Amino acid sequence: MKGLKGRRELKHGITKADCYLIRNNLQHFMTLDPHGNNGKYLIRSVYFDNFDNRIMNQKTEGYYHRDKFRARLYDYNTDFINLEKKSKRDNLTYKQKCKITAAEYEQIRIGELDWMAEDSRDLIRELYINMNLYQLKPTTVVDYEREVFIYPHGNVRVTFDSNVRTSYRNTDFLNPDLVMVEALDPNDVILEVKFDEFLPDIIKSLLQVVNTRKTAYSKYLLSRRYG
Repeated sequence: MKGLKGRRELKHGITKADCYLIRNNLQHFMTLDPHGNNGKYLIRSVYFDNFDNRIMNQKTEGYYHRDKFRARLYDYNTDFINLEKKSKRDNLTYKQKCKITAAEYEQIRIGELDWMAEDSRDLIRELYINMNLYQLKPTTVVDYEREVFIYPHGNVRVTFDSNVRTSYRNTDFLNPDLVMVEALDPNDVILEVKFDEFLPDIIKSLLQVVNTRKTAYSKYLLSRRYG
């Protein structure tokens, strides 16, 4: 994708006990994300899809060329919301994002879209086209807790995602009291490893201490098991 740098992204399913073991090893070589509270924060995303589940089906069928849109906020802070487009091209992942306001999200949610057509933000205009072309709309909200370790060489991020919950079909993304249900076994954790051109050997060895289940652990797919 022109002008964007692709990254590698690996996902594994592990147990909480494995998470504890890996975390203890990583902390001697990696640093906690300074933007979090002791490296941790809560992420809330609302994903876009359409009436025939175009995005979900592309993910399920393993398309090597696919895009998905989502809005995201952290720690229930509705003053800072990003609209994001995450793209898969072969084995590389690309991400674009721009800020949106809570009021703008609400307009999108209720289908008031005309303002998007001439918006100055490229991503807003692209979402507008996709919402008209494929009838995309906010579909489900997903919450989870994330702990992040970073390593400068190779631009490595290792994250542990737990307590994954879904709103089913309620898209009231801005409501901190939105009713959520578990979408992942409480004893499971999603380990994600993201890096640029290479994964340093030291990090690779630290991650091999347990038998992980390498898979496409999509939090969106987990949430859609409920409908």
